[in-house]
Amino acid sequence: MKLPFELQGDEQVLLFVRRHWFYFSLKMAMIAIAWIVPTLAVLWLVKATAGLDGTIGKVTWAAAALWFVYSAIRAYFTWYRYQNDIWVVTSQRLVDSTKFHWFKQRIASADLVDVEDINVVREGLFPTMFNFGDVRCQTAGEVPNFILSGIPNPTNVLAVVDSSRDAARRGLVRPLP
Repeated sequence: MKLPFELQGDEQVLLFVRRHWFYFSLKMAMIAIAWIVPTLAVLWLVKATAGLDGTIGKVTWAAAALWFVYSAIRAYFTWYRYQNDIWVVTSQRLVDSTKFHWFKQRIASADLVDVEDINVVREGLFPTMFNFGDVRCQTAGEVPNFILSGIPNPTNVLAVVDSSRDAARRGLVRPLP
């Protein structure tokens, strides 16, 4: 697995997470509906009033084609963001990497020892049925909150972050000489 950041010395990846497939599927379905419904409505309306022959028909088909291209581009970038919006828990830190498109990326990192509170939020029918939700980590660092949203098995992710945080804190405590 290729990470968008370099691991530090003895750092190990403990967990690699991206959004749940259902979360992604809902977004793609909404894009498809936003393309199909208006296109069919306009085609039906133009056919019923002026017909699809002649100049009006050509303009209508051209507009439908442009709307399809726009929707396809939106679908591509939704897929691209799904593939590149990741969270990584390592033995030392929590990393949130979001790549919106080819020229815009945001990476935030928080040391595990700075994670103060962790909670899971899973609301609604689909998140409960398909076991996805948000893990919210409050930190003492510069980025006050890390929200891992729409991820599968949020309680398992919470357990990994929590145990990794405890292990990182134990590593800071040195016995007195």
